[in-house]
Amino acid sequence: MTIIAAADGSALGNPGPAGWGWYIDEDRWACGGWPHGTNNMGELTAVLDLLRQTAHLEDDLLVYCDSLYAINSITKWIPGWKRNGWVKKDRKPVLNVEIMKALDAAMAGRRVRFEWVKGHAGHPLNEEADRLANGAALAYKDGVVPDPGPGIPGASAAPAPAQPASAPADDGTLW
Repeated sequence: MTIIAAADGSALGNPGPAGWGWYIDEDRWACGGWPHGTNNMGELTAVLDLLRQTAHLEDDLLVYCDSLYAINSITKWIPGWKRNGWVKKDRKPVLNVEIMKALDAAMAGRRVRFEWVKGHAGHPLNEEADRLANGAALAYKDGVVPDPGPGIPGASAAPAPAQPASAPADDGTLW
């Protein structure tokens, strides 16, 4: 069986109040965020939390994302960055490296497929993940912690993705 989900991130100001969310159905979803972060941090953290919450399941996982940065980071770039000591081809350090390392560990032994979907184009799961991520960012903007959602039944109490120590602006260099 395959679990089908969407993951998304949001930032107001980029960096600014940031959120992440993933959605499977009305009974299985989660979101979170930080007072200060980037949309890419949100995109990656949504996938990370989904991977962690489904780690105890044997099902394959199909994740819809509207972020090529997240998809390419996980499926193409992490192995090279890891080999090169977490630096990019331009010799600059990989952005969001702690999330990247956690994603690398969470993907080990998993059967996960990613599909890109155009954001804000009516894909039902992506629209729900977007709603959750934006809602979390707005909550943090207002100084409120969002409802984290029900998550996945039976998931171990893995630590929530940590608030980043700082939120560097993305420099546009992806690899």
